[in-house]
Amino acid sequence: MLTQVAEGVLIHRSELLRNNTVVVQGREGVLLIDPGLTDGELTCLANDLSETGRPVVAGFSTHPDWDHVLWHADLGDVPRYGTARCAAAMRVVRSEADWKARAAEGLPPEIAEETPLDLYGLITGLPAGTVRIPWDGPEVRIIEHPAHSPGHAALLIAERGVLVAGDMLSDVFVPMLDDFNGAGDPIEDYLVGLRRLEDVADDVDVLIPGHGSVCGADQVHARIEQDRAYLHALRDGGVPDDPRIDSPEPGWEWVGDIHAGQLQRLAQRRTT
Repeated sequence: MLTQVAEGVLIHRSELLRNNTVVVQGREGVLLIDPGLTDGELTCLANDLSETGRPVVAGFSTHPDWDHVLWHADLGDVPRYGTARCAAAMRVVRSEADWKARAAEGLPPEIAEETPLDLYGLITGLPAGTVRIPWDGPEVRIIEHPAHSPGHAALLIAERGVLVAGDMLSDVFVPMLDDFNGAGDPIEDYLVGLRRLEDVADDVDVLIPGHGSVCGADQVHARIEQDRAYLHALRDGGVPDDPRIDSPEPGWEWVGDIHAGQLQRLAQRRTT
């Protein structure tokens, strides 16, 4: 079901991970951001969009995680954009002969057989430094930064007062650092990303995270500060006071596992 969150901006919620697919209405059709997750959900999304009488004219993936690079034939054969680094990461994935089997192994077992992979990761990289999505609709500004994953981008729809944050500023997930395999500092990279989102926060009336609840202007800075406090605690060796780590909600205990894994990898990094 499509839910309007701002003028000309709607979301479609996926059940398992509470992914927010974002729909931006343009003059001739819609821009679809991070559609997911299962075949049934994507078919439902396509049907809902068909009922609005506006076809999908373009897509955008905020980053190269599996749940943000999905697509379905019913959504149409249209350009699917991402940053240059996002697209490059997906080309590497799809270059492996067994890429589909490996992608399937990384899916949550609850939906592994229901997640369509034929069109997985077919992203057209925009030239490095591109600051706007090329489409016939309201200006969508690309805010690329180093947090969370290669080529991660938030999107600012300024005339609608909407920030699409990708996998940041969630009320259900703690900040998830990059894979620690690069030469940089994953905590500082994430803090850089937060600063770039903070730069536009005063222009935001509606924040849409990749996972979790949409919030209004009164909570945007609070979410940034919550993520920053978590990262500072990790950096300084403290214990984060963050309710997302020990979620009381049944089935979401694994968020604590994300935190524990990050602690372990950071400890290993400091001893090498």
